[in-house]
Amino acid sequence: MQVIDSESDKSRHDSTASESGAAEEVTQETFLEQVEHMFDKAAAHTSHSKGLLDQIRVCNSTYNTQFPIERDDGGIEVVKAYRAEHSHHKLPVKGGIRYAMSVNEEEVMALAALMTYKCAIVDVPFGGGKGGLMIDRREFSHAEIQRATRRYTFELTRKNMIGPGVDVPAPDYGTGAEEMTWILDTYNSLTSNNPSNNLDALACVTGKPVGQGGVRGRTEATGRGIYFGIREACSFEDDMEALDLEPGVEGKTFIVQGLGNVGYHAAAILQEHGAVPVGFAEIEGAIYDPDGLDVVDVVSHREQNDSILGYGDAENFEDPAEVLIQECDILVPAALEGVITKENAPDVKAKIIAEGANGPLTTAADRIINERGAMVIPDVFLNAGGVTVSYFEWLRNLSHVRFGRMSKRFEQNSFERMMRAVEDVTGEKFDPGVIDEVAAGGSETDLVESGLEETMIGAYREIRVLRERHDVDLRTAAFISAINKITTSYKEMGIFP
Repeated sequence: MQVIDSESDKSRHDSTASESGAAEEVTQETFLEQVEHMFDKAAAHTSHSKGLLDQIRVCNSTYNTQFPIERDDGGIEVVKAYRAEHSHHKLPVKGGIRYAMSVNEEEVMALAALMTYKCAIVDVPFGGGKGGLMIDRREFSHAEIQRATRRYTFELTRKNMIGPGVDVPAPDYGTGAEEMTWILDTYNSLTSNNPSNNLDALACVTGKPVGQGGVRGRTEATGRGIYFGIREACSFEDDMEALDLEPGVEGKTFIVQGLGNVGYHAAAILQEHGAVPVGFAEIEGAIYDPDGLDVVDVVSHREQNDSILGYGDAENFEDPAEVLIQECDILVPAALEGVITKENAPDVKAKIIAEGANGPLTTAADRIINERGAMVIPDVFLNAGGVTVSYFEWLRNLSHVRFGRMSKRFEQNSFERMMRAVEDVTGEKFDPGVIDEVAAGGSETDLVESGLEETMIGAYREIRVLRERHDVDLRTAAFISAINKITTSYKEMGIFP
């Protein structure tokens, strides 16, 4: 499978890290064909009817358009744009908007399909969608990007392909919170004559700044979700023994490809919990030091020197793909698709490949890695943190209440009364600082992180049970989970017996 998903929260500052090999196998199997191949592989382990499986598999609708935008010099540029809605078994559909020259109809269809399966796996009640503009934002000014974003929103609005209960976009590769604010503002202005729609307009898009209805914890959501997924996978003693590893993340070495929003936060949180970063890759090259690196220092070095190369005593690689085959326990590809192929997969030494991006392993590479006994934690599960927290943001916008606003003080008072009761019974007095720390109610960030943690843990355990039951790899198990849950939705709707 391929390409960055971006409810996986890829902001426009994400790096491509390495594009070599991304299209090596495209002549054998296209991106959409790879997604469908994984679906068919998993479907073979279910007993659902062919008609139902065909309905789940197909993309419900796509919208292709071309529109003009005015350049700063007065010229006109025609931009190609797309939106795909894969499944309406749940509404609204959900999926990011990406700005890249690689955007095409088949890509957004494939990504929309992945979003459907991803949402089902983590029990987020959305169908899958995806959109994009075929545009290289490096060739356009800030004002031109704004005009393109607003015109795209206009096109979606008039086709009824955006709205709190219809289709809710989010950031993807090449977009971020600012673009989401422009989308919200444009949608608001176009629907202001409908009071009921305008009331919930904040929920027409997620990934917004906190001041515009965004939720705290959204920025690092995908990276934090990756950490929770890796931590849960590493918690099973039998699975780690099969990889000749100790349980837990502490002490495990890891390499991250891509230090954008997702890769950076995944690396920082893994390091915070005792894992040891030994390699990083970016578009300009890669560094590796078996004695360990510091992600914050590496990013600071890059900001000062426009490159991660030349950091400390680390070994430098001009080809960023070289770091993918260095010694480590965990490899986290968090950039573009197809970076591990049938050519370099035999040389990958990591015992756990944790797919932060969508599709860093091609179908052939996935087979090779699994055959040698390594663990692949699949993208369709692992980078679901972004859409999970987007769901929380959507709920917050519809409820018009910040998480924790009504309960935080009540929880704090309840915990404090409990501790005072313990003091009365034992005769021992707690330090006031301890009382403040223990009795503190949950903030919005705390509640969002707690919900994300519960989601990732629960989803992984379901996938693991299916892996054991069907004797398949984790990716196939994840797709089985998605198919079963979507099937249940269709049957509950009375569409299929």
